Amino acid sequence: MVLGKVKSLTISFDCLNDSNVPVYSSGDTVSGRVNLEVTGEIRVKSLKIHARGHAKVRWTESRNAGSNTAYTQNYTEEVEYFNHKDILIGHERDDDNSEEGLHTIHSGRHEYAFSFELPQTPLATSFEGRHGSVRYWVKAELHRPWLLPVKLKKEFTVFEHIDINTPSLLSPQAGTKEKTLCCWFCTSGPISLSAKIERKGYTPGESIQIFAEIENCSSRMVVPKAAIYQTQAFYAKGKMKEVKQLVASLRGESLSSGKTETWNGKVLKIPPVSPSILDCSIIRVEYSLMVYVDIPGAMDLFLNLPLVIGTIPLHPFGSRTSSVSSQCSMNMNWLGLTLPERPEAPPSYAEVVTEEQRQSSLAPIAACDDFERALQGPLFAYIQEFRFLPPPLYSEIDPNPDQPTDDRPSCPSR
Repeated sequence: MVLGKVKSLTISFDCLNDSNVPVYSSGDTVSGRVNLEVTGEIRVKSLKIHARGHAKVRWTESRNAGSNTAYTQNYTEEVEYFNHKDILIGHERDDDNSEEGLHTIHSGRHEYAFSFELPQTPLATSFEGRHGSVRYWVKAELHRPWLLPVKLKKEFTVFEHIDINTPSLLSPQAGTKEKTLCCWFCTSGPISLSAKIERKGYTPGESIQIFAEIENCSSRMVVPKAAIYQTQAFYAKGKMKEVKQLVASLRGESLSSGKTETWNGKVLKIPPVSPSILDCSIIRVEYSLMVYVDIPGAMDLFLNLPLVIGTIPLHPFGSRTSSVSSQCSMNMNWLGLTLPERPEAPPSYAEVVTEEQRQSSLAPIAACDDFERALQGPLFAYIQEFRFLPPPLYSEIDPNPDQPTDDRPSCPSR
């Protein structure tokens, strides 16, 4: 688009990753260039950049105040994370059209570098929701005398990293519920549901293994199902607006009366979704795994297991730790760690201290002053004598075992 002699104005970022997508985190330095192409010589007052990051929510609610009266209530709130301005060419004042202090830019392509640092404090992850958003952008403005400014805005993405390799997010999640159906004066048997998953934290693209048992003792045909839900919560003026969205789902086999179904690691894959937002005061994005029993003609029986969608995936050590904890608490057949059956004995005394070293240690030390002469007494000789004596012999069996106080195993089966 040609605006006068300005052919194009673009913004490019120096990406920190191999995918050439501008993605940053708190504390990172955002750098890039403003690219200006002109077809002839132009005179400009200034070339500025304005970088900003903020969260904003907005929704409206209609209310009736009487039979013929209605009004609309607006709810808005905003949180600013940073606001940075810089001048690449020229000066701050742009309100006058004087010819003083103008800069001449010759025909061709020109690049102007910019750089600024994101705050060290936690930032909310970039997000676009039904009633709010978290956005980060850089805007370039070219000001010339007697002409409207040329403006361009370009967004970049911020991820507030969530490491799922933390103890709280590696802990298994489980629950049990039961429901009895009633029809007039008749009561059928209960429907029971037990479900558990390996951990609380996952990243997009991972698969959740669901372990569940559904028992149908009622007289109806029921269907076990599972689904991942995203809940968006927006806060403004003491009010909250909530939006719940289905992310992924699966369906089990129909269960007739008296039947039981067991899920031994039924897989539900997490699609590409936004990470959880837990630290923003006006926007929260949370996830949950709902394992439920679809009961025709009655309220469903469901279990909600909380999830956290993170950005740093599970590393091998976290996976191994999670597997060991799951083996004890969830009774799953995971690959455990192998330890040597018997500990290796320490080296012998003769391999560490030679007889020459021991004898030399017993030789008297020349005194240098009154204090050192005092150390040549019986106490010092006693210390020197036992300095290199061999330690007690190593034994696989404790010669003085402690008396047991409790015969129960350390990790009893539940």
